[in-house]
Amino acid sequence: MVITPAFWSKKKVLITGHTGFKGSWLALWLKSLGSHVIGYSLDPPTNPSLFNTAQVDTKMTSLNGDIYDLETIRSTVERCQPQIIFHMAAQSLVLDSYEHPVKTYATNVMGTVNILEAIRHSESVKVLINVTSDKCYENKEQEKGYREDARMGGRDPYSSSKGCAELITSAYRDSFFSTSDCSRKVFVATARAGNVIGGGDWAKYRLVPDIMKKFIAGNPAFIRNPSFTRPWQHVLDPLSGYLLLAEKLWNDGAQFAEGWNFGPNDASAQTVSWVANRLKDLWGEDAQWLSAPSPQLHEARVLRLDCFKARKLLDWAPRLNLDTALDWTSSWYKAYQEKQDMQKFTYAQISNYQNMEPI
Repeated sequence: MVITPAFWSKKKVLITGHTGFKGSWLALWLKSLGSHVIGYSLDPPTNPSLFNTAQVDTKMTSLNGDIYDLETIRSTVERCQPQIIFHMAAQSLVLDSYEHPVKTYATNVMGTVNILEAIRHSESVKVLINVTSDKCYENKEQEKGYREDARMGGRDPYSSSKGCAELITSAYRDSFFSTSDCSRKVFVATARAGNVIGGGDWAKYRLVPDIMKKFIAGNPAFIRNPSFTRPWQHVLDPLSGYLLLAEKLWNDGAQFAEGWNFGPNDASAQTVSWVANRLKDLWGEDAQWLSAPSPQLHEARVLRLDCFKARKLLDWAPRLNLDTALDWTSSWYKAYQEKQDMQKFTYAQISNYQNMEPI
């Protein structure tokens, strides 16, 4: 299945968290498809940011607001009348969740409740995709990938908050959006993706941004947990899954209103040191990295997703293998270092991606 530009043309789409890394990429993609994009978010979480560097707020409605503010998000939905919502506003860092657990739960748990409440009182919204995380699963450190019916869990505040967001979404779907006596239908799904990479990510405690910031400055990068394995994927791969899922929800409804995994092929699950070495080679210029002591806080050593359901029922598959994903990512940061037009560069990567075949 391919994304249908005619479907997205003129659709009113609200993205919560549009100033973040994934939200910015999605906003640009939707604008390229002709959608009327509305963003609701706090200021960009980093400086620099993809949002500012690629001038994401051009030719869209960009609103400043906190997902924790129920009345503001309700009035925004009522005023803007979106048809499709991608809920991406979140506190998205495991290590930050140890430092700020209350903020993490407030944003990721009550923020989810608030967007669902806003939709419950809306007359315009037909589709919601709540973007959670692969870390929503109770992680048993198994090599086998987790399927969508695996138990929710999480030992750290971030992971458990995403498990909570999944349970809340399911409860709202069953209580208000899927029963036979509902006055109208809203089709609600959750999307779970792994460690996404790509140009324009500047978040702390993330491998690729940490490396790129050091390489740009001409300094060695310091790497935590080089032996840990992650399912790395370019940001455009899961975003393509979200767009396909939204089309299916709109056209076919309740049968797709459930949880979905969007992860890379097995070959893209590599160790932190493998990724660091590949980025070092791509960057050149005597780039190097060193192993650094890691905080004594729990982080999953191994985490994989089983994406058979999305492949079979959505006809979705990744288009970038890990080597290409790292090449595209390194190229983006080199273009940034060279002060190229990063909006144009980012749009070009989106266009190139759409013309690629699945792998």
